[in-house]
Amino acid sequence: MPHTRPEIVRIARTWLGTPYHHQASLRGVGTDCIGLIRGIWRELYGCEAQALPAYTRDWAEATGEETLLAAARRHLAEIAPADAQPGCVLVFRHRGATVAKHAAILATPNTMIHALEGAPVCEVTLSPWWHRHLAAVFAFP
Repeated sequence: MPHTRPEIVRIARTWLGTPYHHQASLRGVGTDCIGLIRGIWRELYGCEAQALPAYTRDWAEATGEETLLAAARRHLAEIAPADAQPGCVLVFRHRGATVAKHAAILATPNTMIHALEGAPVCEVTLSPWWHRHLAAVFAFP
């Protein structure tokens, strides 16, 4: 059964306030940005998309491999950034040409929901800084 974008945003908002915890994905207990996307996937489809290997905070930086983008392309549908709508997954690069390492859910045309180290899951303005660092946009299948 296809899922609606408003349903995805509703699910993402149930994660608001969940503390940041590296490698975790448990609503209300702890999550990182990948864990947030995994948790939404589980609620939509009833299982994990794939087994997740352990990863460090600096994962993929040494090799330069686009691990996050490759996983997103395996499980989600890539769309043009101009076509992003609430409920889409946004993937970011923290700095210029570095590997993409951050993910969020577009909540409204101007806000996103994400987990960032040092803060609980929150809905924030999709500021010009975030727009400049956007690497790709995906839709849940």
